Amino acid sequence: MKSMTKTLLALTLITTAVMANDGADLYKKCASCHGTLGEKQALGKSKVINEMTQENLVTALKGYQDGSYGASMKALMKGQVAKLNNKDIDALAHYISTMK
Repeated sequence: MKSMTKTLLALTLITTAVMANDGADLYKKCASCHGTLGEKQALGKSKVINEMTQENLVTALKGYQDGSYGASMKALMKGQVAKLNNKDIDALAHYISTMK
């Protein structure tokens, strides 16, 4: 039982590290508007994304994709997130939620 627990812990740590790396790579194109640490209002209009929870970020990113989220930034963001799959969205949301 101990070895199973250790294995699960190791897999969790590896998955978290991979998600963080994937999220960091995906975030590179976001940084020019949202800031290196997600600390800026993009174009002076968006929320400060590093203050959002991972769940709220997933909701926002998926909402931008399907057109159900956003106000004045909806059209711009729809194009930015169009090619993201669910794994990308989860990794990106995870990464942003750890920024401060």
